[in-house]
Amino acid sequence: MDRFEYCTFELAPDESIVIKHLTVRLYDGDNKTQYQRGELTLTSHRLFWQKEITLCLPLSYVQNIVEEEKSMFNLTAGKRLILFLSKAMPGKSLGPSASSSYDYIKLSFREGIQNEFLEALRSTVDAKIWTVQNKSAQQTKLREIKTRTGIVGIERNIVQKQQETSSNINNAFKDLNQLMSMAKEMVEISKNISNKIINRQGEITEDETLQFKSYLLSLGIDDPVTRTSCKSDDDYYKQLANELITALIEPLTSAGGTMLLTDAYCRINRARGLELLSPEDLLNSCLSLDKLPDSPVYLKTYTSGVKVLQLRSCEDESFVEKTYELVVQNTFVSVEQFAQLASVSLVIAKHRLLLAETAGKLCRDQSIEGKYISSATGDIFWTCTVGNIVSTCVYHDSS
Repeated sequence: MDRFEYCTFELAPDESIVIKHLTVRLYDGDNKTQYQRGELTLTSHRLFWQKEITLCLPLSYVQNIVEEEKSMFNLTAGKRLILFLSKAMPGKSLGPSASSSYDYIKLSFREGIQNEFLEALRSTVDAKIWTVQNKSAQQTKLREIKTRTGIVGIERNIVQKQQETSSNINNAFKDLNQLMSMAKEMVEISKNISNKIINRQGEITEDETLQFKSYLLSLGIDDPVTRTSCKSDDDYYKQLANELITALIEPLTSAGGTMLLTDAYCRINRARGLELLSPEDLLNSCLSLDKLPDSPVYLKTYTSGVKVLQLRSCEDESFVEKTYELVVQNTFVSVEQFAQLASVSLVIAKHRLLLAETAGKLCRDQSIEGKYISSATGDIFWTCTVGNIVSTCVYHDSS
């Protein structure tokens, strides 16, 4: 980034605009910068990036242009160009960075790179119009670049659209066949489950339950919210919050009203398919839940720092009563045992037991096992372990 300069978008007398591209982010080497979603303008002499401010990069710095290969872990639609640069010239105008350890920058195109832009950038750098002194010769070279780029761009767009149309048709039929095959199996499983429930005969096996849930999860979200479809970040996070409510309300209910944020992250990304959310976007959308009127879900942070999504209908008092009832039925439990009984994670199980203890419903054994004992009929029971001797103490609560 030390080759970029602060500037105003004013063209020199012998400089002309070649092509523009929207929603481009700048990288300093492999590091993201704050300059994102700006407009990139290629001229015969410079590369401009504009949003709140304007930056420019003289094309004389550009030594080579490489299209970055997409890794198997990068599932986003955007592509990146790597521009290898020569060293910064002494006496350069002030820019966003005084020095950089990288000899290259990256241009990240969120919506994908337009073929005509890539062709125009390579042609302009190769032509080195800024070195030509004769203005008429400059204009001739520029017309050749625009003509070549225009014709090639049109031809490539036609071929690309034909390929995309053919691919979409093939994928549509594949998905249709897969959905039809899946639908038959889902119908058979649902009939089997319905018959068992109606006749009250036999039990639904764990394999059937997991298989049925996997089919339901694979249906996913029809039209996931994307940042490009929203006017601002606030609007994006609010729409994401609505999507979270729609997608997670049933899993939250079946999970007892509470779900770890990590579990919510896995579920929502599984439902969104290839339009994956970053952890930061998920957290911001969860924070936006409170801004929605009558939101049935909200983000709760435990004293340990663990964040969970919780139904507003499930208050702490109800958790305390349910926890107390489970412990009474089993006399005493450990965190692991309670997690199995309540079908919740260990983190949530520990939080609920501590909640019931704080409310005076349970007390905790200070031994290594950490059992929770019910406080019933005014008597508080706990076990006290000293060496190999285990004794039971009873305290009567006269209040």
